[in-house]
Amino acid sequence: MNDSPLVTSALFHIGPVAISAAVVVTWALMAGMGVGSWALTRGLSRRPGKAQCLLELLVETLDHQIRDTMQVAPQRYRALIGTLFLFILAANWSALIPGIEPPTAHLETDVVLALIVLAASIGYGVATRGLAGYLRTFAEPSWVMVPLNLVEQLTRTFSLIVRLFGNVMSGVFVLGITLSLAGLLVPIPFMALDMLTGAIQAYIFSVLAMVFLGAAVESPPASLSPEHKES
Repeated sequence: MNDSPLVTSALFHIGPVAISAAVVVTWALMAGMGVGSWALTRGLSRRPGKAQCLLELLVETLDHQIRDTMQVAPQRYRALIGTLFLFILAANWSALIPGIEPPTAHLETDVVLALIVLAASIGYGVATRGLAGYLRTFAEPSWVMVPLNLVEQLTRTFSLIVRLFGNVMSGVFVLGITLSLAGLLVPIPFMALDMLTGAIQAYIFSVLAMVFLGAAVESPPASLSPEHKES
């Protein structure tokens, strides 16, 4: 591990672009998730097997969470929220592989994930309300609130970054120190705790993403959008 979590060393270069270990692990996770998704969905049947039942349970749970959190029909947001949750979960759990640092323990990964949520909230907000309608939300309940609402948008993104980075990095440090002092067998309870923490952090990030997206697409009190009526 680097002396500073803010410093990332390059494994190799592609032209002038430095490729770090976190990027390689991220590519491996994306490839694994892509192949796994293809394998699980290529043979869907009306009489599902165990793998398809597990997949359907995951989708139903995700849909239920989106409905409860955002108060909208889930189909439009399922792919984004599901991908965020599964990637962060896989990234956090990759710390259990000896010699692997989870990409979420690197600040640049968490910044990109938070910026994805920010861009999605703006995109869905504009698509749902229209550009003028979305921009008017920054003047609610009064135009005096425009600076505060803009700052709130930035602090939401910053909170996503700090929460994920801080929790995952602290877990990596604790596990690494325990392994160096106690060997391979003693830290097993810490590894189980790290798995639980990684799952919780993936869930929290996903729920916060739903909250921010829900705020962006929420209809003004005077009228309800088709999404709200459908839900």
